[in-house]
Amino acid sequence: MIAHLDTDGVPTLLAPTGGPMRAGLTFRVGTADETLARHGITHLLEHLALAPLGSADYHFNGATGPVFTTFHMQGSEQDVATFLTAVCAHLTDLPTGRLEVEKDILRTEWSSRGSAAIDDIPLWRHGARDFGLSSYPEWGLAALTADELRQWAARWFTRENAVLWIAGDRVPDGLTLKLPSGTRQPVPAASSALPATPAYFVRGNQAVVLDAVVRRGPAAGLFADVLERELFRALRQDAGLSYTIAGGYEPRGDGHAILRALADALAEKQDAVLGGFVDVLAKLRVGRIEQTDLDAAVAKRIDLLATVEADAARLTGYAFNLLTGEPNLSLDEHRAALTAVTVADLHQVAQEVHASALLMVPEGTRADWAGFVAAPTVSEAIPAGTAHRSRDDDGQLRVGPDGISYLGDGGPLTVRYADCAAMLAWPDGARQLIGHDAIVLHVEPTLYDLRPPGLAVLDTAVPADRQVAMPPRDPQQIPQPRAVRDYRDHLARPRRAWWETLLMVLSALATAGIGGLTLLLTIGMFMEPSEEGDGWLWGAVVVGWLLTVILALPIVLLARGRRR
Repeated sequence: MIAHLDTDGVPTLLAPTGGPMRAGLTFRVGTADETLARHGITHLLEHLALAPLGSADYHFNGATGPVFTTFHMQGSEQDVATFLTAVCAHLTDLPTGRLEVEKDILRTEWSSRGSAAIDDIPLWRHGARDFGLSSYPEWGLAALTADELRQWAARWFTRENAVLWIAGDRVPDGLTLKLPSGTRQPVPAASSALPATPAYFVRGNQAVVLDAVVRRGPAAGLFADVLERELFRALRQDAGLSYTIAGGYEPRGDGHAILRALADALAEKQDAVLGGFVDVLAKLRVGRIEQTDLDAAVAKRIDLLATVEADAARLTGYAFNLLTGEPNLSLDEHRAALTAVTVADLHQVAQEVHASALLMVPEGTRADWAGFVAAPTVSEAIPAGTAHRSRDDDGQLRVGPDGISYLGDGGPLTVRYADCAAMLAWPDGARQLIGHDAIVLHVEPTLYDLRPPGLAVLDTAVPADRQVAMPPRDPQQIPQPRAVRDYRDHLARPRRAWWETLLMVLSALATAGIGGLTLLLTIGMFMEPSEEGDGWLWGAVVVGWLLTVILALPIVLLARGRRR
């Protein structure tokens, strides 16, 4: 059984375990509570709280997700008490002396992390806010100050906004959770950047990925298992099209859950994988769901609940429910809820999946033939403003009092200042505006007839708290008009040495002289019939052409060397 206790005003969950003690302190705060211009503040605060602990004999770490942040460790009772007590002390008195060091560490962490097929899905569904921020770099790190971090900690890292969970026999002696008082924070409302669903977008990854939002419940979790089984059977076992088939179900904390499924594909079989994937979804949506698949999914989950570590394994989810106001079930209640799910319940979930579906398809494919609408990549509205022509093509920027638009290839793109999630600003004058709908508009003063007053409009109209100062760029990375690029390329070409030029001129003159005489002699030999004893003339013709070729060789060799 999971016992409910209290430790220094923090709700505490305790469950038995047969292994070493594990414990964690979970707060209801994550990236979804941030803004794009200050994205990274929670992650940075997590690092600062752990930094003074250095290395230890026991395992500890922290994790920042969309709606929660956890500090967890495994070790002896004394280790647990020391670790969690220190974390709380650091949260209330931040070790800001390591602020710049931890910022560098986080930037390195982001640059070295690999990309996954699902990384961009939050951005396409939610845009550049709340649950969509997990798709973006932590651009806010550079501008964050110690005072901002202290304010963030005082608001979110409080007793009322935390849950302590322990897999062990008891709360360790000496554990002290000195946290400030506050309030339990609700889960942020999820935004949407999709005008209509089911929708799809194209990505270069060689995989088909489904993302759907469904009502949370045992039926939705079981449907995720059934969908994975169906995809595995159809795409790997029967058709041999995919190797990796994966499914997932993750509660969001607001009564809904994210349901995902993935199938990889070779480049030459992407159309077939997409077709098979859509066929499986259609099959489930019309109610063709096998009872045996449901029974297998139920049995698998009940088996997990029958282990001796079942309660300990549920602690993190139990704490999440406690923080978000979701109901917690006992093991018996959980079993009963699973066995009560019917095929008709799964059919209803399948319809919810279709209604909210966002499909990621490989580049070169599309899903409109299956009833999915393309997610928007351009803007509809174009606010009035002053036009600034491109120096390279027919495109133009239109800068107005309400927003900025790009008209040209790949457009129109519009970001209204009131809906600007962040504006990245470089010292050389470049600007990048990102709208709440995830539309991105680049402004390069070097490429447009955009004088300083145009930039001043942007800097004044976009709220200061949404502007992000970026480090200087290498001059070679600053885009230039085609004329400038061509001139730079001309200057970059290696200069010919004086002796090469002299040799080529002399070679050309000699080639022209000998070649011309040889050509005249050759024409004369063909115009007048040869007489006996004129063989030496033909010999002279052959020698003349050989000399012409030899004299022309320096020109050819020097020209080829220059091209290389």
